[in-house]
Parts: sequence; structure tokens; C-alpha cells
Amino acid sequence: MLTAFARAFKTPDLRKKLLFTLGIIVVYRVGTHIPIPGVDYRNVQTCIDAAQANQGLFGLVNMFSGGALLQITIFALGIMPYITASIILQLLTVVIPRLEALKKEGQAGTAKITQYTRYLTVALAILQGTGLVATARSGALFQGCPVASQIVPDQSIFVTVTMVITMTAGTAVVMWLGELITDRGIGNGMSILMFISIAATFPSALWAIKEQGSLAGGWIEFGTVIAVGLVMVGLVVFVEQAQRRIPVQYAKRMIGRRSYGGTSTYIPLKVNQAGVIPVIFASSLLYIPALIAQFSSGTSGWKTWIEAHLVRGDHPIYVSLYFLLIVFFAFFYVAISFNPEEVADNMKKYGGFIPGIRAGRPTAEYLSYVLNRITWPGSLYLGLIALVPTMALVGFGANQNFPFGGTSILIIVGVGLETVKQIESQLQQRNYEGFLR
Repeated sequence: MLTAFARAFKTPDLRKKLLFTLGIIVVYRVGTHIPIPGVDYRNVQTCIDAAQANQGLFGLVNMFSGGALLQITIFALGIMPYITASIILQLLTVVIPRLEALKKEGQAGTAKITQYTRYLTVALAILQGTGLVATARSGALFQGCPVASQIVPDQSIFVTVTMVITMTAGTAVVMWLGELITDRGIGNGMSILMFISIAATFPSALWAIKEQGSLAGGWIEFGTVIAVGLVMVGLVVFVEQAQRRIPVQYAKRMIGRRSYGGTSTYIPLKVNQAGVIPVIFASSLLYIPALIAQFSSGTSGWKTWIEAHLVRGDHPIYVSLYFLLIVFFAFFYVAISFNPEEVADNMKKYGGFIPGIRAGRPTAEYLSYVLNRITWPGSLYLGLIALVPTMALVGFGANQNFPFGGTSILIIVGVGLETVKQIESQLQQRNYEGFLR
């Protein structure tokens, strides 16, 4: 990986792309530290210091914003509205025939779906920004902080609307920065910004482990966590690269005097076909009852039960529900993202077949059977990775949003592998010597 980056910096056009990407990243990180108008920055910092990294219900969004959410900056919402909009459009593609037809139209249809994603991102940013401002005004953003209700001193309508518009504009700017990286940088702009947001929380989280440790001044806990993190990265890389290759043979066809086909290829089915989506779905779904209980008044029985069982990340009921939801959403997402019947029909149309399997419906049934078999270990792997911060790191004083767990480690490894592959492919295009030297 380091060799690929070194070679990329020696190539003039790739060096320009890398430097442009680094410049956009700097702009993005600067924006995560600029507070929005109407917020008392000193009270915010007081509450953050008092919270001692306990991010509560807003930990997931705060992680995706690089810590900007709890500081209520112009990029407080980060890339989360875009991620949510992309997932919603991907799910609606299966349900709405118009979107499915656009997806099959190629580049023009993809551009149209991208435009819909932008509109939905702005709408979600307005909704989430309004919720964040209301939470900050009520003091529920930092529970237990004595000055939590004074974070927004002026609670007039004008100030509230200004805060929502500022955060919505910040989300639009983040989306634009990601598209700039995709067009003029090294590609995968949104994924790279997500990578940077999560990686930015690593130093503070690791240092908190050291400060809270008791063995040798906390250095033993610090070293143990680093070792566990390296093992997890190796495991995630191994599983993310694992795939089941189903061989496909194309029959020869004579068109005029020319022979076409007769080639052999394969269909790569990844063990973790769903990626990090099931973890995001499960986390978001478990946040809903806790969020409702937080904003409800009174001391009813259901509110007490939720606060006792579904708020603490180390409670057995929370852990069990979290694991089961991840497994369920892994199968659900694979079912809607990979259509065996469509793949079988395309293979039959172009004269392809799996050796030993008849074309058509038997091929679709075989692909479905294989997909279900490999989704089981993939879903169990996702569930175990997501539970690592709860099971293995609670003893070191880490919370459930520790960076070496679940969503963060999967995204960082996945984006890192994809970025290195893109750089290597661009290097190969520029240094290809051809068949004759």
C-alpha cells in the first residue's frame, strides 16, 4: 500500500489528484470546527468536557461527522444525510418501477438517481438539523450538564431558522466536496470523507483509554487496545477480501465467419455481500425507542423499561437485539441488492452457463442457494465485529462507540482497500507497456 502511494506521488497527474484530495480534506476538517451562529461555544465545550466522551444516543451521527455534531458546527450533520438518502434510494429502486428502469438505463439513469439523492439529502438535512436544534435548545443534547439549557441563549424563531439553514447549507457543501473528490481527485469522494470523519475520532478515543487506565499509567490498556485493533483490522481485511467464485462458461457462437464466446469467467460472491449497511440499520433502529423515551415526559413503565434495557450498550437484551437485527438486515439487504433471477436471465441471454447447472431457473435456484449459504457466516461475522467494543473493551473504560468496533472499523478498512485498488488501477493504466516492449 505504501509503495502504491509512493509511486502515485512520482506520477505528475496522480500527484495533482492526491494533493487536491488532501486540500479538500483540510477544508472539510476546518469546517467541522466552525460553530454555527446562535450557539454559545464556551457552554458547548464545558458540556463536552463534562460528558467525558459519553456520546449517548447521538454517538453514531457524531462519529460520521468527525465529532462535529456535539460541537454544533456548520458541518454538524456531516455525511450522514447523504448516506441515509443513498440507502433510501437504493431500497426504493426495488419497490418503484420508475427507479428500477432508470437504474437499467446506464449512465444517464444513474445521473438522474444521483440528482434525486441530492434533493433527498437536502430534505433530510433540514429534518435532522431541526431535530438537532430542538434537542440543543431543550438541553437534552448533553444530559447532566449544568449549562446544557444555555447552549442556545437566544431561542427566537429567527435564530432557530438561521441555525437550521446553516447546517443544511453545510451538508450541501459537504456533498459538493465529496463530488469534487470523485470528479477531480482520486475517486470515492463520499467514502473518503466518511473515512476521514471516523479516523479523526481515533486519537481522542485512544488517549481516553490511556487516561482511564490504571496499569502502568494506562499504557498497558493502551497497548492492549492497539493490539486488539490490529488483530481486528487483519480479520476484517481477510473476510472483506473473501469471496466465492462461481465459474461461468460461455458457449461459442458463429456469426458469419467469426467465432464469438467460448470464454471462461466467474461470478464473485463476497462473504460480506451487505457491507456495513446492516450495522447502520441495526444501530439506527435501536436508537428510535431510546430517542422516544428521552423526549417523552413522565415516568411511565415503558419509558423506565427502555431506559433500563435499550439505552445501555452492555445490557444483555440490547446486545441480543443488536446481534439479531444485524443478522436479519444482512439477509434483507442481500435479498434486495442481488437478484439471482436477473443474473440467470442475463447469462442465458448471452449464452453463459454454470458447468453442471442448466440455464434459466435451475441457475437462479443454484445462485440463491449459494448466496444463502455464504450470507450466514457473513452476517455472523458482522454481528461479532459490531459487538467487540461491548464485549472486549468495556473493561478498559471504552464506550459502545469505541473506534475499533463495528461500523468504524468496517468503513475504514473497506474505504482503505477500495482507495488503494483505485490508485493501483490508475498506476497500471499510466505505466502499461503493452504486449511488445
